[in-house]
Amino acid sequence: MHEKCGVVGIAHANDAVARSLYDAMYALQHRGQEAAGIVTHDGFQQHEHIELGLVGDAFEAADLERLQGSAGIGHVRYPTDGSLDRSCAQPFTVSFKSGALALSHNGNLVNADDRRDALAERGHTFTSTGDTEVIAHELAAQLLEEDIVDAIESTMQRVHGSYSLTIMHDDRVMGVRDPLGNRPLCLGRIPGGHVLASESVALDTLGGELIREVRPGELIILDTDGSGYTSHQLVDAPNSAHCFFEWVYFARPDSTIEGRLVYEMRRELGRKLWAESGVQTDVVVPVPDSGRAFASGYAETATGVEFAEGLMKNRYVGRTFIMPTQAERERAVRAKLNPIKSTVEGKTVTLIDDSIVRGTTSRQLVQILRDAGATEVHLRIGSPPITAPCYMGIDMATRDELIAHDRTIEEIETEIGADSLAYLSPEAIADALAFAFDDLCMACVTGKYPYAVEGEEMDRSTKQALAPSD
Repeated sequence: MHEKCGVVGIAHANDAVARSLYDAMYALQHRGQEAAGIVTHDGFQQHEHIELGLVGDAFEAADLERLQGSAGIGHVRYPTDGSLDRSCAQPFTVSFKSGALALSHNGNLVNADDRRDALAERGHTFTSTGDTEVIAHELAAQLLEEDIVDAIESTMQRVHGSYSLTIMHDDRVMGVRDPLGNRPLCLGRIPGGHVLASESVALDTLGGELIREVRPGELIILDTDGSGYTSHQLVDAPNSAHCFFEWVYFARPDSTIEGRLVYEMRRELGRKLWAESGVQTDVVVPVPDSGRAFASGYAETATGVEFAEGLMKNRYVGRTFIMPTQAERERAVRAKLNPIKSTVEGKTVTLIDDSIVRGTTSRQLVQILRDAGATEVHLRIGSPPITAPCYMGIDMATRDELIAHDRTIEEIETEIGADSLAYLSPEAIADALAFAFDDLCMACVTGKYPYAVEGEEMDRSTKQALAPSD
């Protein structure tokens, strides 16, 4: 899996917004490492700086000084749609007779090709392959005929899929979530201003406080002086489709999403994992860092089981699931994770991780623990088997690459080489997160999608997408 993107927007009482955007993006760096960008507006004109790479590499002090203005939006990108080049980096900007427009997008449109073709027939020219440019052109077209609120509502009727957006029209900063709220977006207050961000950790970094989540289908417009905001509920859907993987993996553990602290939710998932498939072993070992909170909850619920670090992580090795070849992924696992021999030698071990995608990492880790002297290795996973790709903003492997797509649990267990393997059930996920099952998106587990995707099965009849219109 590739992680998604992170978006932020700030309206402030003074002109130093660029530094605050930079700091907020640093807090969201885990959501995207391909590119970083900031666009600001000083009341007269727009300023931008967008580069490939990490936030710290993309900006120099002089770049931030040039980004004048009290309003701005930022973006960290991991590409789920579009090519790996500068043309798809964000925020995406458009200048037209109704003003300057900038847009940052977290999510993925499932009808981007259809909308791009329709806009091209009307004379729009595209400079990238990304779906963010499609949204920007849709919105720009509507702004020629409508005010900003109506234009965004009209755009929401045309684009189809998952999106959390921060938008800047001249010096007005806005945020909007798709009608099912698939991707997170929160609203916060900082000294002298207000913030919209993918996760609450961005607010913590800025010394701010969380006000609430932006509701599915809601538009938030920040006051240009940063003093407040207005809300417009543009679309009401009978269900939401919150991505359960935000709590399982993607969000930072110290973030609060939909009123739920991610760290505590992962601990609760670990407790559920013990209740469903606990196995008595000498020691419980987390896969760092994603399995740590799960393992903590699991071991806390177990009786007489030690929780201990058994794998040491080399933080200077990139994420293994983004390596381009299988051989590279396998070498990277060995370079990234090394056993703490005294923890596992001569012991039975329960290894806890958040998920299994291709199985490369799991297979390697089981062997690493065996080589370090573990007598048994039992693998427990804090999510259900991933059997289908994601079209909602996670660049996940194809079905053929997913180890759980066409294998039974027993077959996966054999493939990985574990003494036993168990996953957490979808029902336990919903129960731990305290959501109705119909309010979570589990398409990568069930193969049923909240938005209509060509060739795929729709989720529930009550979760129909707005029909794209011309």
